[in-house]
Amino acid sequence: MSVIEARGLRKEFTVRVKRSRLRREKRIVHAVDGVDLTVERGEMLGYIGPNGAGKSTTLKMMTGVLMPSAGEVRVCGYTPVPQRTKLTRRIGVVFGQRSQLWWDLPLRDSFDLLRHIFRVPAADHASRLRRCRSLLDLDEFLDIPVRQLSLGQRMRGELTAALLHGPEVLFLDEPTIGLDVVSKQAVRSFLTEVGVRGDTTLVLTTHDLADIERLCQRLVVIDHGRVVHDGTIDALHARYGSRRRVVVDLDEPVASYSGAIVEADGRRLVFEVDGSAAAVVARLGGLPGLRDIAILEPDIEDVVARLYKTTTEDAP
Repeated sequence: MSVIEARGLRKEFTVRVKRSRLRREKRIVHAVDGVDLTVERGEMLGYIGPNGAGKSTTLKMMTGVLMPSAGEVRVCGYTPVPQRTKLTRRIGVVFGQRSQLWWDLPLRDSFDLLRHIFRVPAADHASRLRRCRSLLDLDEFLDIPVRQLSLGQRMRGELTAALLHGPEVLFLDEPTIGLDVVSKQAVRSFLTEVGVRGDTTLVLTTHDLADIERLCQRLVVIDHGRVVHDGTIDALHARYGSRRRVVVDLDEPVASYSGAIVEADGRRLVFEVDGSAAAVVARLGGLPGLRDIAILEPDIEDVVARLYKTTTEDAP
């Protein structure tokens, strides 16, 4: 059985829009507009979109925070809102702007309280905490109150707290927001390790596309509340025409050269190629005075930006 199943999932909000000094008008906003999504056990899914696309709203419906306006969703076999208590024991949630830790307590005490709340056997709790302590380097700040931790330290604590009860699904909403480079690297490495084990399904929403490239095999893009892409990152590149670039450095400038040159700056030539760059590299190997050849992969941020632009232009 799929761990997440959504069919025709919708969420509408009623907002009041000012029309004149004394008059306000009700308007229906379709935050999520008919999302169909199936996630298998052990998948690492990137769920991305521009601000206001419906990412966080979808996660809130899947975790039982919001009731869908229409459609249906099941997570771990449960309907999230009416069976939220049972579902909570099967999922973990990390929201970058929210905390599940006790502000004035040492991190260690927060973990212990969560063990009792989720009724986790002491041996299982100790085993999972030991693993998290090793992978996330928690020991140096376990006895420090949460309010005194840096953002990176607190996020490592949040990830640990979300995994101590052994969830089947881990929902992550902007887990690296505001983190420095070192902290981001620690979080990504930890989540990679969690994903490799295959016993926890990861659903990640983020604006940091480096997280998606590093962690997720599957990418779902949502815009205006609708899914506009569901597949691999390579499929996204192919669909929106991204190309590899071959950068050639020469000892001396060449007078002319045939090929899809997009930049020519003295001793440097830049070519764009579709698919494999092997043929271009083989041909360039015969150039006189060849110093270096580098192949640059397409930038996913540019691809996603083109996707957003396309869907915005096509939207009514």
